Amino acid sequence: MTANRRVVITGMGSISPLGLDVKSLWDGLLSGRSGIGLITRFDTTDFATKIAGEVKDFDPEKWINKREVRQMDRFIHFAVAAADEALKNADLTIGDDIAEKVGTLVGVGLGGLETIENTKMVLEEKGPRRISPYFIPGIISNLAPGQISIRYNAKGPSITTTTACSSASHALGDALNWIRSGIVDVMIAGGAESTISPLGIGGFNALKALSTRNDSPETASRPFDRDRDGFIMSEGAGILILEELEFAKKRGARIYAELTGYGATADANHITSPAPDGAGAIRCMQMAVRSAGINVEDIQYINAHGTSTPINDPLETLAIKGAFGDHAKKLAVSSTKSATGHLLGATGAIEAIATVKAIECQIAPPTLNLDNPEEGCDLDYVPKTPREMKIDNAISNSLGFGGTNATITISKFKD
Repeated sequence: MTANRRVVITGMGSISPLGLDVKSLWDGLLSGRSGIGLITRFDTTDFATKIAGEVKDFDPEKWINKREVRQMDRFIHFAVAAADEALKNADLTIGDDIAEKVGTLVGVGLGGLETIENTKMVLEEKGPRRISPYFIPGIISNLAPGQISIRYNAKGPSITTTTACSSASHALGDALNWIRSGIVDVMIAGGAESTISPLGIGGFNALKALSTRNDSPETASRPFDRDRDGFIMSEGAGILILEELEFAKKRGARIYAELTGYGATADANHITSPAPDGAGAIRCMQMAVRSAGINVEDIQYINAHGTSTPINDPLETLAIKGAFGDHAKKLAVSSTKSATGHLLGATGAIEAIATVKAIECQIAPPTLNLDNPEEGCDLDYVPKTPREMKIDNAISNSLGFGGTNATITISKFKD
C-alpha cells in the first residue's frame, strides 16, 4: 500500500424518497420529514405491506435520452442521475489525461428485479421472440457502474459489490482501499437499488421482515422503538466522489470530509439473523476505527444501520456497547432510515452522505418516531429533533443478510 495516500470526499449525489438531490435529502432529515407513503407502483390489495419509500417525480429523461431509458432498469437510472449530481458537485470532468486513474464502484443488492418481472410477463404472454435484446444488460448489477463509466469516461476499474444491505458501504470501503493502494486517484462510488415491486415486497413479506403499519406510513419506520414491526423498503441511489488528497488539492477541489477508515467482517452465523452476541459487528466497528488511525473515544456520532426490525436494533445497540465500552453512552447514535426507509443495496451510500453532511454542518440528524425505546435500547439515539454538536469523527454501519458487515469512518478534513 502506498504510504500516506489520504482519501477525501469532494462530491455527492443523491436520489432518495426525500428528493432528487443531496439538498432535499439533508433538508428532509433535519426537518423530520418522512419519505414513506402508500405504494403507487402496483396494486397492493393482496399484500400484507402496502407502504414503501418510493422516489417521487423522477423523470429519467432528464439524465438519459428516451431510447436509452428503455435499455435500463430503474436502479441504473438512479445510479446515473446520482453520479451526474456528484460529478457536477465535485466540478470534475474526466478527460483522457486522467481517465485511466478514475474508477467506478457501485453497490447493488438485487439488481433489475422489476424488469425481470415485467419480462417474464412478456415471455408468457407474447413468447420468447418478444424479449428485449436489452433485457440482460438492463438488469445486471454491474451496469450501474458500467453506465456511469461509459457516460463519464472513467477507464479505471468498473466493479459492483453485491453484499445485500452492506453493498454500498463495502463499495465505499473498497474504493478507499483502491485509492490508498495507488490503483486509482479518483473513485465514483456508492450504491443503487430499486426493488419496490410485487416480488420485492412479496419476498420480504414472506420473511416477515417488513412493517405492516399501513395506516400510518410516516410513522412506520421507528428504529429502536418498542412498537417497531419491521423495515420499510425504499429505493434510490447515492454516489460520492472520492479523491486522493494531493490530486484533489492540485485541481482546487472543495473537500467536504475525509474517508478515513473501513471495516468488513462476517458473523458466520445465519443467512438472515445477525450473531446473537453482536461479535461480527463489534469487530467491524473496531476495525473501521483502527483503520482510521484513531481511538474509539475519538468518535462522536454513529449513523446506525437501525432498520426498525425486532432483531436488528437491540443487537446493534449491544454491538455498539461492545465496540465502544463506556464511551458508548457518550455517543450520539441515530438512524436516518426512520425518514428514508431502507434502500437495501443503496442504503450505505445515502447514509454516508448524511454522515458527511452531519460533519460539515456539525449537526446530528434525528431518529424519528422514537416514542418508547425498546428495553435494552438505551443509548442516545437523538430522538425526533436534530442536534447541534461537535462531530470530528463518525462511523456509518451497514449490516447485511448472510452476516456480512461493513463500517466506514468519516472525519472532518484537517490539512
